[in-house]
Amino acid sequence: MNNIQTNPRRAAVHLLTRVLQKHQLLEEILNPVLKDLSPRDRSLSRALASTTLRHLGVIDGLIDKMLDRPLSEKIFEIRHILRIGIAQILFLNIPSHAAVHDTVELVPEKSKYRGMVNALLRRTDRQGAKLLHQMDVPKHNTPPWLWENWVAHYGDETAHEIAAANMTEAELDISVKGDPQKWAKLLDADILANGSLRRPAASDITSLPGFSDGEWWVQDAAASIPAALFGNVEGKTILDCCAAPGGKTAQLAASGAKVIALDRSKGRMKRLADNMNRLQLTVDIQVGEAENYSPEQKLDGILLDAPCSSTGTLRRHPDVAYLKSPADIEKLGSLQMRLLDAASKQLTPDAILVYSVCSLQAEEGEHQVDNLLKRDSSLKRQPVNAAEIGGLSEVINAKGDIRCLPQHLGGMDGFFAARLVKLSGS
Repeated sequence: MNNIQTNPRRAAVHLLTRVLQKHQLLEEILNPVLKDLSPRDRSLSRALASTTLRHLGVIDGLIDKMLDRPLSEKIFEIRHILRIGIAQILFLNIPSHAAVHDTVELVPEKSKYRGMVNALLRRTDRQGAKLLHQMDVPKHNTPPWLWENWVAHYGDETAHEIAAANMTEAELDISVKGDPQKWAKLLDADILANGSLRRPAASDITSLPGFSDGEWWVQDAAASIPAALFGNVEGKTILDCCAAPGGKTAQLAASGAKVIALDRSKGRMKRLADNMNRLQLTVDIQVGEAENYSPEQKLDGILLDAPCSSTGTLRRHPDVAYLKSPADIEKLGSLQMRLLDAASKQLTPDAILVYSVCSLQAEEGEHQVDNLLKRDSSLKRQPVNAAEIGGLSEVINAKGDIRCLPQHLGGMDGFFAARLVKLSGS
């Protein structure tokens, strides 16, 4: 059997096994699994794994349609081999003969499944596109619990739009310290309505102009909105809770704020410190629990970008759809509630709290804020005006909160953010 260290397709099968059987995040296992492959093979292996995960629902649907009886759960590796083979034929620009031959070679010659894999991949080449047209592709590519949740909150039409947008790979969004026109030209990027730059994804961002000089950082356009809700932060003291890896920290510091970056993870804060050093930004970095944090100085605002299910990031992290469950939403919801209550206690009168999550789940966004305002009369919602965020009225909901969807702005993370103010006399 081909070795992981020398075969990108074998490595992709191994990546799928670690994601789907061992429930590990794809982003965290890429380097250890692919470290011995050439740069070209690393790119292929990553594309195979991420594309398969992005289209996993329809790929499995096709496998089930073409088989007389279901594959045993015990032979998950054969299913993974079939999955990456189908992904190559239908979703990647790889010649079918090469995709079939090189994928079948992953199955041992004496295996009873080798002929079946060969036959299914050849049938996919002949009939796969036609079979796809018979399927509700966006729905098939969304785990049932997620689909039902989105339909219940957004309606069937918007749920289809969300799921369809999640099947497209994200481009590279960038936040710059200044002079966006200059950097748009140098980076061959477009300037979005909110001021972010967008360009095609790059295999090595460190080689792009301005990276080593600390002129910009990677940040999805949606992720740049919460920090903008503080308005002019020049000279103001802002606590950035759960700050790592530091995109919003950098945004606030680059705008002139005195930022206290707080996070519980020493490892993640090391990464934040490295990012701030590259960007040449001065930040007060502290490691600690946000629930128990007591500021030593008056805060003008708190940015709570809370831990969440990350279901808004499926364009970039398709594995998340298969690593999260309703139980995770409930557990995270309890943590988010505690963090919100703790943040409210740290605010002085007239200070602003911005709460955000990169989640499409209302339980982590809209419902959290509604419930907070019911139990905490010291806070009041401060609705967002479209002019504050580059005129992006489509991302503002009826209550004045931010609700970004993956189909907005030509593609962005699903994000929720609300701005709250501490009432005087509280």
